[in-house]
This record gives sequence, C-alpha cells and structure tokens, in this order.
Amino acid sequence: MAILIPQTFSAIPQSITAARKPEVLKPLAAIESSKRLAAYTAVDHHIKPEHRIIGIGSGSTVPYVVDRIVQQGVEANKDRVFVPTGFQSKQLIVNAGLTLGDVDEYLSIDVTIDGADEVDRNLNCIKGGGACHLREKVIAEAAGTFIVVADYRKNAESLGTNYPPGVPIEVVPFAYVKILNTLRKTFGSPNAALRMAVKKAGPVVTDNGNFVIDAPFEPGQLQDPATQIKLLTGVVEVGLFCNMAKAAYFGNEDGTVTIHRADGTVEQIAAGAQE
Repeated sequence: MAILIPQTFSAIPQSITAARKPEVLKPLAAIESSKRLAAYTAVDHHIKPEHRIIGIGSGSTVPYVVDRIVQQGVEANKDRVFVPTGFQSKQLIVNAGLTLGDVDEYLSIDVTIDGADEVDRNLNCIKGGGACHLREKVIAEAAGTFIVVADYRKNAESLGTNYPPGVPIEVVPFAYVKILNTLRKTFGSPNAALRMAVKKAGPVVTDNGNFVIDAPFEPGQLQDPATQIKLLTGVVEVGLFCNMAKAAYFGNEDGTVTIHRADGTVEQIAAGAQE
C-alpha cells in the first residue's frame, strides 16, 4: 500500500527519527517517490566528504535531502554544520541529530540544496511557495554551489507555466496595499493577491514577520519586471532565483532522474541507480 507523506515540516522520513541507519526504501505515492529520487541523487552527487558547511532549504522535497545526508553515517556528519533557511529546515536538522548552524556565524557555505516551485530551461526558479524565499536566497547566495531538487511537475520550459500562484513577493505589512495596487496596475499582474493563511484568520506571516503577495505573470514576462519589483518601497524580497543554480534534479514518474546543468547539458539517470 502506498504511503503518502504530508507536505509539512513534520514529514520526517522514518530513518531520521529512528536508528539513523540506511533504510530499505519503502513504496511511496508517485509524487513522493519522485521527490525522494531527486533528493537522493542530488545528495549523492554534491554532498561530499570534504564538505563541512551545508545549507538546507525548505519545501516538501527537503526532508528526503536530510534523510540521505543522515544515511551517509555518523562519521561523515560528525564535523559538519547545517545552516537552515527557516523553521522547517531547522526542525529537520535538529530532529536528525545534526549540528545546527547560522548564517551569521558561517558566512561561506560549501553546498546548499533547496527545493523549488518551478524551474525553467535556464535554471531560473520561482521559490517562496512556503514563504521562506528571503532566507532561502540568503543561504543560496552564501553557497559555493547551489543545487535545486524537485519532482517532474516543477520542470518547465518557461517560468509562469506550471506554477499558477505566480511569483511570491515578501513585503512589509505597512506597504502591502500600495504594492498590490502597483503590481496590478503597473507591472501587469492584475490577479496579484495577498496570501491568506489556511488554518488561521488573516494573512500568511513569514518567519521575518512580513506578508507575502503572490503575483502571477504570463510565461516569458517574469525576468524583466523582477528587478523593478525589488526596487519598490516595502518589498523585502522577490521569489525569483535567476542565474544562481548550478544544477536542477527532477525525479520522474518512471523512476528516472533528469539533471539539468547550468552549462546547458542534460543527463538522465536510470531507474534504480539511486538505491
């Protein structure tokens, strides 16, 4: 019977909370399996013995990143420090028994692995579906190598194709009405909207105490307005990560993993190679 893992910070694979030994892979629902494939392959390729400072991103694929790192063993991880992008990744690090660090202390990170909401053919990303994109960008920019992991649904020809909510924009609460009006009337996003919480009254509040606006744009329209949006007074960060990723790993339904690299090359990893 397939096991569907909820997409929250509590969705920590069993091997993290149990004996911290390599687990026998269990059957998962198709989407969860593709996330695990992408995460495991990326860790195998990019988290090497010499890496000591590692950034851990946010999202539903990241628990599998931490799971695979734990499977590298106590000896491999004893001198490593893991820098989180937010509450979810902090909890994953702590619950896994790994050493927690902070970007204030570790300004240079060897490798950061993070999820994405959408990735285009040039490895530009939309991030911020989990409202962590400000901290995610800080940790990504601090890394010598920034790697993206996702399932096949996030693989797009152009940004704005597969992720309907649009670009997440973190804004100070005082300015959100003015910024919403500007996005709708000046920047060509008439459906821009304040992101509302699901299980609380009112808007989503980020780890930094700010609001999030989701601004949909047409495919091909995104990169040009991004710089100007960032300049709007009250905008803290825009969830467009352009020219940052060295590679993106996509887990596919058939058990393969597709790797897109910044140099334009594409590699297909056969099913079963990640086990």
